Amino acid sequence: MNRSTNMLFVMTDQHRVDTLGCYGNPHVSTPHLDALAASGTRFDSCFTPSAICTPARASLLTGVLPYRHGLLANYERNVGYSEELSDEFVPFSRRLRELGYNVGIEGKWHVGRRRGPGEFGFDGAHYPGWHNPVGHPDYLAWLERKNLPAPVVDEEVRGFFPNGEPGNLLAGVLDQPAEATFEYYLADKAIDRLEEYARDVHRDGRPFYMAVHFYGPHLPYLLPRDYLEMYSPDLVELPPSFGETFENKPPVQRRYSEHWTHDTLSEDTWRRLVAAYWGYVTLIDEQVGRLNDALRRLDLLDSTAVAFTADHGEFTGAHRLHDKGPAMYDDIYRIPGLLRVPDTAGGTSTPAFVSLVDFTATILDLAGAEPEPGADGRSLVPFARGAEPADWRADITAEFHGHHFPYPQRMLRTSRFKLVVNPESVNELYDLQSDPYELTNRYDDHMLADVRADLMQRLYQRLRDSGDNFHHWMTSMYSVGGKDYDTSLSDFEGASHQGLA
Repeated sequence: MNRSTNMLFVMTDQHRVDTLGCYGNPHVSTPHLDALAASGTRFDSCFTPSAICTPARASLLTGVLPYRHGLLANYERNVGYSEELSDEFVPFSRRLRELGYNVGIEGKWHVGRRRGPGEFGFDGAHYPGWHNPVGHPDYLAWLERKNLPAPVVDEEVRGFFPNGEPGNLLAGVLDQPAEATFEYYLADKAIDRLEEYARDVHRDGRPFYMAVHFYGPHLPYLLPRDYLEMYSPDLVELPPSFGETFENKPPVQRRYSEHWTHDTLSEDTWRRLVAAYWGYVTLIDEQVGRLNDALRRLDLLDSTAVAFTADHGEFTGAHRLHDKGPAMYDDIYRIPGLLRVPDTAGGTSTPAFVSLVDFTATILDLAGAEPEPGADGRSLVPFARGAEPADWRADITAEFHGHHFPYPQRMLRTSRFKLVVNPESVNELYDLQSDPYELTNRYDDHMLADVRADLMQRLYQRLRDSGDNFHHWMTSMYSVGGKDYDTSLSDFEGASHQGLA
């Protein structure tokens, strides 16, 4: 067997870029992820294809965008879409198996309701659901073996729903030491798996792919007190978008603000929540350090590519919102992206637009395989080797299909502008150079009429060329060029156009 690149792929859930030191946060301690950035490539314009867990994770697995793989919503809030991934697209895990790789995963799966990672070629348990499954028998048995306490939550933080009922749990004190947390448990399990795979590497050169998918720093922030209170709320500077007015914005954004009880919480409470979120990031960074130490101890560090990213971001009070939802702001669409490849110089960064589906192509490239025909991503390995492709994309699209209820959106993002199409509501256009916090919707601003027309045409053409049927609405509703196809898709109308009526 030819010796191929080993891979450690670390993924977090609902992770803001601005919580990491390597992305400019001066307060949060993330030395291990910062070291990964310093030794590899940092992608400064990394985006999720859809800011919701299941569609994004299914895109990573298959290398295609959500409208193609069809897994469009989290099953817990399903709004009538498919709940299981079809077999139409080959997951990268099966390709790696065919190439002789050991393929493992520890942590969050969330790619459908019933089909777990084992059905897609991974070693590892199926942890169902969107949040730390602290009732999972494997975790409870691990706590018992180590004589560690089961999780108990005190001092809950909640707002109030519009109907006056208590809102969703946002944070609380976890009466456990860090060594008993689910994050520590996942790192323990992953290290056990790495030790198993290391034996195969050193015995016969069998390579491995090991994924570690942490559930955090997704809300609620349930942490040991020393992490929950690690950072003083006085350090937190609430962003300008905390003062969002929703003027000339889609009304659904105000509804989601109410759902997440934003205005029922004080500014002091929001600072406490942001500070707690930072503590969660540090807890996870420490587990990344443990994984890195294991690679070093097992003599795998120099032969292993390491990647770090997230499925999507989080609002954490920005735009008077929390969690995620039908609002395509960078807070939830821009994600961290770090990559270290063996035998490369590292210490580089790039503003190039990259996507989760590019990580899929990267995994296959590192294994010496081509992406699946028709895959939507391209390998990031050239960036790591200092050879940015001249024909790399100049913009990026994203999509949303609903959460709690159907709500279709499409976005086109360039280095300066962002266009969001909301079919039933107000479209959005932001000048990110003068308005980096996306507060002023300039869709109807005549000064940007040419920009709006250009972005609308570009988005339309991207969707039409790729087969995203969202473009049919755009054909009739916006100035996207002369109609050159039968929008009714009727044989009769087609016949009349051919002179056969």
